[in-house]
Amino acid sequence: MPARAQRRRGRLRRALLLAALLSAYPAFVLGATYAQFFRAGLPGGRHGPADAYRHALASAIVAWTLSPRCVEWVTAVMERDGRGNAARAMDAHNNRIGARIGARAGSWDDLQRAVREAVDRGGVNARSPERITWLAPDAWQDRLY
Repeated sequence: MPARAQRRRGRLRRALLLAALLSAYPAFVLGATYAQFFRAGLPGGRHGPADAYRHALASAIVAWTLSPRCVEWVTAVMERDGRGNAARAMDAHNNRIGARIGARAGSWDDLQRAVREAVDRGGVNARSPERITWLAPDAWQDRLY
């Protein structure tokens, strides 16, 4: 095989390896989040307590394993920093709380326990930056995302 083709093949292999590694982390976060989500037994998979739990937990995991700054970036991109509608505002609010929990957690168990406790203390349209929030029950949907 000519040297040029070998270099191209080597670059392709490195690019594929990098893509695999970059996709492994989101798969880990989603897998860990949904494993707890299914066990939680919370209502309101979309816009309710279960949705709030999922966002806070995923954000806590990212903050604990990488950095709260990563949560800020993802929230800015995916939730438009909470601008646009009540659901985005709720998700961004809960992402920020989850990031703080993850940044302070001493262990994986502490992280999971703290997120669940925060959700248990949460409520409909909570405004405090320290309290998990979700929308009113009439807005809840039975969905996984």
